Amino acid sequence: MTRNAQLLSIIFTISLIAAGQVAHGFPRGTFSNRSAARTVSQQAPLPLSGTVVETMDAGGYTYVGLENNGVKSWVAVPEMSVTVGQKMSFSHGSELTNFTSKTLKRTFDRIVFSDGPVAQQNAAPTSAPKAAPVKAAAKSDKAKVEKATGPNAYTVAELYKNKNTLNKRKVVVRGKVVKVATGIMGKNWVHLRDGSGSAKKKTNDLTVTTQTVPNEGEVVTASGILSKDRDFGAGYKYELIIEDGTLQP
Repeated sequence: MTRNAQLLSIIFTISLIAAGQVAHGFPRGTFSNRSAARTVSQQAPLPLSGTVVETMDAGGYTYVGLENNGVKSWVAVPEMSVTVGQKMSFSHGSELTNFTSKTLKRTFDRIVFSDGPVAQQNAAPTSAPKAAPVKAAAKSDKAKVEKATGPNAYTVAELYKNKNTLNKRKVVVRGKVVKVATGIMGKNWVHLRDGSGSAKKKTNDLTVTTQTVPNEGEVVTASGILSKDRDFGAGYKYELIIEDGTLQP
């Protein structure tokens, strides 16, 4: 094909595309620009690097306010040591809009729940947890909680011991509430302990996701479907968890 023929072919193709845009109600020269603008507004992630300008701890998390080129963004990570003035970068995670922390009594327009920092400078993080962080249990957590009664009732240690058999089955467990993280991914994350299991082997704590908000220190009976090896992203990895459970006194 000659050079002139190639040029005519290109002009003809462009004319067809332009005609199709007009036929579908899009003015010439605006269709691609508008599509690009929508894509940027819907998919552009928050910047996850910058200088720490504000930080606070609550509910087992550290909330970090970052400023980058005049733009401020918020990141929540498993609790760690952060100092105002540090330059930090965080891995991307789950972004939530209009997120309210009941503990802080504060609403964040946009916040990213991140796995943790990357290429950090002068930070002293805690070791990366396999599950959502739980602060050290109170002394009273060592007290034995009476095992639930009835069918499908187990202690926390028994659930870990029989996790392969009990995976995807309904279970009932009774324990003391040692930690509550509310409003994360539309759920409340409740940590239960009953005095069984090993803290060293991490078989003494069971997480339950629920719509109920119990009080820390309260003894409750949880029932729901047990799942093993669950990874929800944003640092939420669990060897064992009861999802969408119900809590009763």
